[in-house]
Amino acid sequence: MKQSATSFRAPGRLTLMAVLIAGLSSPAIAASPDLVISQVYGGGGNANATYQNDFVEIFNRGASSVSLGGKSIQYTSAGGSSWGSNMTALPNVMLEPGQYYLVKLASQAAVGALLPTAEHTASINMSGSSGKVLLSSGATGLTGINPTDGVIDLLGFGTSATGFEGTRTANLSNTTAARRVNACIDTDNNAADFAIAAPNPRNTASPLTPCGGSPDIVLSCPSNLTVQQGVFGSALLTAKDQDDLVTGATITAGAFPGIALGAFSASPADNTDASVALEVAATVPTGNYALTINFVNDNNQQKSCNVSVAVQGEYTVSKTIPQIQGNGAQSPVKNTVQTTEGVVTMLLPSGYFIQDAAGDNDSSTSDGLFVYTAAAPVGVAVGDLLRVTGNIAEFTPSGAPSSYTEMTNVAQTLKLSTGHSVTPANVNDLAQLEQVEGMLVNITTALTVNGSAELGTRGELTLAVGRRETPTNRYPAGSPEAIAMAAANAANKITLDDKFFSQQTTVPYLGQDNTVRVGDTVTGLSGVIDFAGAGYKLQPTEAPQFSRTNARLAAPEIAPGNAKVASANVLNYFTTLTTGHDIIDNVMTSGCYTGSGISKGNCRGADSVAEYGRQRDKIVAELKAIDADVVGLMEIQNNGDIAAAELVKQLNAAIGHAAYAVVPKPASTGTDAIRVAMIYKPAALALHGGALSDADPVNNRPPMAQTFKHPNGAKFSVIVNHLKSKASCGGAGPGNTDTNGQGCWNLNRVNQASRLKDYFIPAVASAAGDPDVLVIGDMNAHGFEDPINVLTATTPSQPGLVNELERFVRPHGIVYSYVFDGASGYLDHALATPSLSAQVAGATEWHNNADEPTILDYNLDDKPTELDLFTADAFRASDHDPVVISLNLAPTYFDATSKFQVLKYAASLNRSTGKYTGKVTFKNTSAEPVSGPFHVTFSGLAAGITVDNASGSKGGVPYITASNASLAPGETSTITVTFSNPAKAAIGYSNTIYSGTF
Repeated sequence: MKQSATSFRAPGRLTLMAVLIAGLSSPAIAASPDLVISQVYGGGGNANATYQNDFVEIFNRGASSVSLGGKSIQYTSAGGSSWGSNMTALPNVMLEPGQYYLVKLASQAAVGALLPTAEHTASINMSGSSGKVLLSSGATGLTGINPTDGVIDLLGFGTSATGFEGTRTANLSNTTAARRVNACIDTDNNAADFAIAAPNPRNTASPLTPCGGSPDIVLSCPSNLTVQQGVFGSALLTAKDQDDLVTGATITAGAFPGIALGAFSASPADNTDASVALEVAATVPTGNYALTINFVNDNNQQKSCNVSVAVQGEYTVSKTIPQIQGNGAQSPVKNTVQTTEGVVTMLLPSGYFIQDAAGDNDSSTSDGLFVYTAAAPVGVAVGDLLRVTGNIAEFTPSGAPSSYTEMTNVAQTLKLSTGHSVTPANVNDLAQLEQVEGMLVNITTALTVNGSAELGTRGELTLAVGRRETPTNRYPAGSPEAIAMAAANAANKITLDDKFFSQQTTVPYLGQDNTVRVGDTVTGLSGVIDFAGAGYKLQPTEAPQFSRTNARLAAPEIAPGNAKVASANVLNYFTTLTTGHDIIDNVMTSGCYTGSGISKGNCRGADSVAEYGRQRDKIVAELKAIDADVVGLMEIQNNGDIAAAELVKQLNAAIGHAAYAVVPKPASTGTDAIRVAMIYKPAALALHGGALSDADPVNNRPPMAQTFKHPNGAKFSVIVNHLKSKASCGGAGPGNTDTNGQGCWNLNRVNQASRLKDYFIPAVASAAGDPDVLVIGDMNAHGFEDPINVLTATTPSQPGLVNELERFVRPHGIVYSYVFDGASGYLDHALATPSLSAQVAGATEWHNNADEPTILDYNLDDKPTELDLFTADAFRASDHDPVVISLNLAPTYFDATSKFQVLKYAASLNRSTGKYTGKVTFKNTSAEPVSGPFHVTFSGLAAGITVDNASGSKGGVPYITASNASLAPGETSTITVTFSNPAKAAIGYSNTIYSGTF
């Protein structure tokens, strides 16, 4: 089989076969008297909770290290008797004397502080007041209300708990935990041993509190060492003391001829490792040897560890690695015990890769194999030639389309020699990765970064040859072209990992501006081909070389026009925090609104004042750089115009003057916690009428429309939309489950698009008295999915909308505003009626968000200080890129003065009225007719003189409109003008003649 490598799994995971083998060959695990439950908290994420998650804390009160392997935490309700459904098996890690171990459990909501880094995570959801927790010596669910067999420690908390030691404790709360009074004392009476106090979670990094004055020496010793008789073997043992030097080591029990300690290397400083090799000579006969190795520090404190040495007869190679892998879908020898040899090419936190250095020269079989050890391998180094014996198993990661072969339950590991190397295989086609699974490779072609969502949490980047496009972004769903593109995408992908399976203290692969952008390229890729749930990984052996081929732009670049419109998803911009705190009035509230009521659970944005400030600053930086005359906003809090007004206030402060105003909300803003909104520049455009919305039940987030008037007289309307999301198919029903790559709720989006096209757009155009309509927003549909096809389709009764991004962006590359699962596409659209499309000068997306790693956003959740790369700039202000449209609106009038001869008649006084009356005649001296209506302005009038019969004013200058529809060449028109002139000053003026409509 051509499979290899490992995906992330919790340390201590065993395949089903491994569990069966272990159950047949291993004695039952005895309960450790040294391990106790030291703290339990069940209020995680509840109202006013101290911490976001429930947790259980374990403590080693003994004098020796204790393994958690094979043990489990189990929970049931206060009166429950079945523990297995709420059980989590603990990994095979050693807990040192005086050391705590933190198990992170479920959360009700993002309420409360984050826990310290937990060593283990499970989904157990405990009661916040009363329940039962036990630490079991096995990983099988117990039964009974108060079990005893296999129980290491049991805590019944709360007055209704039916299982406990001695007497149960009082009730807990969302702000209290059951904390052991003295972690070193266990009287088997819960009420005496535990106090109800504020939770104080501790983990393995917390200061050690050894019982009975035990030393702070921390040992790292293998529990077992297997060697082949006739071959020298060794294992490294280390020890350190946080405030002393470890100065010596001796074998104090189990000394045998030929088994000894090598040269001892003392600690060079406090809290640094001392080391010594346990060496087994080739002359030691077969058998099992139990040894105790004692370490001493310079304060004459001592600590011991036990090592079981097994000297075994020679295991001959039963299958080579290529024979184990085979050329089928699974190993031909799966579920059997095999012995093989290979050179170690890479170490991982849960095992190591070995490779047949010679190979079998058959491209249909892999020469590499992953050896799963659960914990970090000990005594193994890259370059070692090993002979290993273990069970051949098929492991299927979560979400993986197939299994891959690995060796588990290793019975023997023999180091035959060291210093070997393997020649990497050259790979230039990602579709051929199956042939080299588990092998050391060089990827000889440059790859493009296609996704970075897991960079901050798992150190992973999605790579491909070129940029992968979402199939329905270019082709209709279900079309042969879309199906072919999906298949090509699946074969064109590899994940670049960092050899760790959890969040580290630094983010890898960052370059200029502390980022790596989707679209950047990478070369120098060498490493081992690993396997993950979604495909293949490269675990690098050399540092990859990145090139910033997708540069950041400081602002969107677009052809100029006389009006600019933008669409911006502001990623849940709320002025009410998820805690209920209103940042404007600085008060606690009941939460946020939806159609079902008001609660804190409806609030979706920032969790704290600090997060809000970071979110606000990024959005303001984005909007300031776009500098649009109209901005449609999606995912803004549905609290009237409060959130929009606060955003405008902050934006204007950043600009330095009152540049923007809120478009007053329409009658309906829907029943969702978020709404769409609009802001605009009053100096650039005027509102024409009020905002409209469509409150039809098909729209839980109604579209919002506003008509604007340009100083040149042109009118146009903007409709902002946010269609139903693609997520969460639960209960979706026929037409709304994802069957062809369009995501969930496609039928709902089609119905919303149909309503928009057939009703709302015509209604908006009719109210405006103008056919120019621009449809923008997050449609949650890619470029050629059904909802967009509905809007762009031409029918006998109605022309389709024009897709401006396809028109202006597609000729230059992929149209995208969103990156998901390592593929790019656009959910954010600019669609214009044909009459307005003729006036669109350009359209673009500003890629300030989608190409940036999530770790750069405003959130502080699960983001240690050393991983906080936040800057108050426009990059990663949201997960969607803004769309910008440049309009070159045709004026509704023009200056026609040059086409006319103007004759003025002096004004005469009418003594009965005290008014002055004059005339102005204008004659068409051009060779062509000039269309009306005509507007004649009167500028330069002396102070105090007004035009009584003015039709209006333009730029503060009065004008009179003539009734002529048009004037033929040589034709004249005369208007009468009446002046009020109280000071009887000389009446002088100049005229400009405009043709058209103001």
